[in-house]
Amino acid sequence: MRRRTRRMILLVLLVISAAGIGYGLRYGYDIGLVRFNYPDTKRFPLRGIDVSHHQGKIDWNALPAEHAHFIFIKATEGGDHKDRRFKTNWDNAYRYGLARGAYHFFTFCKAGKQQAENFIATVPVEEKMLPPVIDIEYGGNCKSRPEREGLLRELREFAVEVEQVYRRKPIFYVTEEIYADYLRGEITDYPVWIRDIYFEPSFSDRSGWLFWQYANRGRIKGIQGPVDLNVFNGDAAALEQLQEPITTP
Repeated sequence: MRRRTRRMILLVLLVISAAGIGYGLRYGYDIGLVRFNYPDTKRFPLRGIDVSHHQGKIDWNALPAEHAHFIFIKATEGGDHKDRRFKTNWDNAYRYGLARGAYHFFTFCKAGKQQAENFIATVPVEEKMLPPVIDIEYGGNCKSRPEREGLLRELREFAVEVEQVYRRKPIFYVTEEIYADYLRGEITDYPVWIRDIYFEPSFSDRSGWLFWQYANRGRIKGIQGPVDLNVFNGDAAALEQLQEPITTP
């Protein structure tokens, strides 16, 4: 009886320890102290962030240089929503010399042309800027999921509109789920920015990715709460070239 009691006590202690470790890891992840990806700095030396009003007031002087080679700033969402901190963030990114780009959160329940008009009315055309980004994901989107061909048609309409205005081929920001359900084999002529917080991404239908969001709850100086962390798949010359408009013959 005594031996059985000891075994039960040991089992209970092991369960409690495992639960404690699990809770600690989860808590560390939630506050940005633990993450799954740590991209090699030699392979991916150029790192940046993407921000919206959720990051609040940014202390631009405090941003660490190793995380501020580039920045993407939320501009618009859907057919009429404009991020309330876009202009402030856009102007400050220029003031502090960051390579900057703007992104649009694409909703399922508005026409692509209407969403493009919202973005174009909000984001100024600059001689030096990163390409426009079409953020397409399930999280925070309309509840109803569109048919594949219908969504592709609206996305293409948005892409064509903004490319004509900004003279840059837009980048598709995608999650693995959205890419698998709607975009695999369909946007091979557009660059991709992929979100994968668990593994380094790879594709079966294209040569690779341009940007990789490797963490969605990162912590850096200058920003109070969590922020998305990204790497660029290229060197400084490639990032510089990406900011230039496409020249037409």
